[in-house]
Amino acid sequence: MKIKVTAPGSLMLMGEHAVLFGQRALACAVDKRISVLLTPRADRIVNIDSALAQYSANLDQLPPEPALNFVLAAIERQLPRLTQGFDLRIRSEFSHTVGLGSSAAVTAAVVAALQALISGAERDHDPQALFAEALAVVHQVQDGRGSGTDLVAAVYGGVVGYTIASTEMAPQIRRLQGLPTISLYYVGYKMKTPDVLKRVEGFAAQSPELYAGLYQLMGQTCEQAERAVDNSDWTQLGRLMNIYQGLMDALGVNDACLAEIIYSLRSSPDVLGAKISGSGLGDCVLALGVPTQLPLSYKRSYEGADEQYYEQIPVAVSAQGVTVEYV
Repeated sequence: MKIKVTAPGSLMLMGEHAVLFGQRALACAVDKRISVLLTPRADRIVNIDSALAQYSANLDQLPPEPALNFVLAAIERQLPRLTQGFDLRIRSEFSHTVGLGSSAAVTAAVVAALQALISGAERDHDPQALFAEALAVVHQVQDGRGSGTDLVAAVYGGVVGYTIASTEMAPQIRRLQGLPTISLYYVGYKMKTPDVLKRVEGFAAQSPELYAGLYQLMGQTCEQAERAVDNSDWTQLGRLMNIYQGLMDALGVNDACLAEIIYSLRSSPDVLGAKISGSGLGDCVLALGVPTQLPLSYKRSYEGADEQYYEQIPVAVSAQGVTVEYV
């Protein structure tokens, strides 16, 4: 049987940066998904059909392909248990250039497909085991880096409260009750997350106690936001999103274009709160609520081009995490 797996994209609702220091984070799955169709083969050939690359190799020798790092790492980790090759078709409803957790979604989907191939249809998919294996893949590709916050949303769906694993405890994962109404705006550029983290590390090295206090305040804000989502108290959640944005600004990851979008959104009566989603210094702004009309200040000028609006990315929070079916 063919195995069809889908995994949602994801957004950081709250907890950016501080999650890496053991503080609570909130992430949500969105209604843009990546799908993987795995077709077993009788030989040991692996064919991968993806928008990022076309790939064909033997299970006994898998040459690297940087565009498919997460996919190949997932396969390599299962090599001792794989007795046959397969064709893997990967399709996405969103671009990897926008911060919707595409790497996490494709990793979760491919790992789920491989687990289903190895265990067979008689075994139900286990989200805890899926998350643990997918996080191991991410850490293998990224030299041990990555909090797993986007992964946890992709696997479980909805809004998830998350604290990373430590030497004292396993990861703390809790799926929340509420599903907020959101809107998302792409600023038109992004800085890679490792580069943002490196920059923040430089700031923190100059004022370590001050930054430790900021991370603690971020954690406390996120804990209150978790209760607000559970109670569907959207006014409180919006207020806390604005507070968290102030802390992100204090970290040094805001800029003029992001601030323009944030304050324009907050001027709309339909928006309860707005903040950066992700590491900052580019990428996306997340709003709680959907403005009925974009303020004029959303327009920006490009060299040699007419005025254009910042890009609104149509997304909604999705209650559905990874799905597995046999077709």
